[in-house]
Amino acid sequence: MRRDYELGLIVNPEASEEETRGVIERVEQIVANHGGQVVRVNQWGRRRLAYPIERQRDGFYVFIDMILTPETVAELERTLRVSERVLRHMVRRRDPKAVQKEREEREARAAATAAASAAPESEPVVEAQEQIQEEPQPAEASAESATEEEAPPAVEAEVVEPAVEEAGAEPAVPDGEETETIEA
Repeated sequence: MRRDYELGLIVNPEASEEETRGVIERVEQIVANHGGQVVRVNQWGRRRLAYPIERQRDGFYVFIDMILTPETVAELERTLRVSERVLRHMVRRRDPKAVQKEREEREARAAATAAASAAPESEPVVEAQEQIQEEPQPAEASAESATEEEAPPAVEAEVVEPAVEEAGAEPAVPDGEETETIEA
């Protein structure tokens, strides 16, 4: 029975790019040899660790989504455990509801891409010509609307990165909630 899994790896930051790519290729090779499928490889890059591991403060994070059998998981863990370049790894089974939602989104994107490539290129030109042929406004009205309708304010996108908690940091407490300090 094949199931969806996620593999999280922290690779030694002193490893070269080729060595890191070799670890990822080795995982993909094991999955392929056992009849599995790699769905996605997400490389976060170099990040600060929450605590030192083997005297390293940073690590290269890689997350791999895959579909495989439970026997393959045992083989993956055995291989990663003996690898000198992998500081930590964790394989976990993914939530079936989240997996189903991702599949539907992936299929919708594929259908939209196929529809966009199949649509003739003349349609956007026709729409642009229709917009140009709209009735012109009188000079007074257009002058007033030009001053009233300044350029819209720029919308800035907020970049959200995964939070890494520092060792010994206090957890965030929502406003209005009280906390108790328990002393040992």
